[in-house]
Amino acid sequence: MSRMGRILLILILLVVISQAPASAQCSICTKTASQLGEGPAKALNSAIVYLAFAPIAIMGFIGYRWWKNEQEQNA
Repeated sequence: MSRMGRILLILILLVVISQAPASAQCSICTKTASQLGEGPAKALNSAIVYLAFAPIAIMGFIGYRWWKNEQEQNA
């Protein structure tokens, strides 16, 4: 594994390990969730994170392919 790969792996591990609980809600969703109660509010937050995963994964894949292509062109 190259030096850059090891640094990237360490950064990813640090981000995964040091994650704090996050609220993935806008102000309107937060107000609605507070009126629903604890259980539905957690479900709403989980659904928002679940729906956000696909676009973030796609952007990550495109970024990785772009980076990989740049690496091949520079080599």
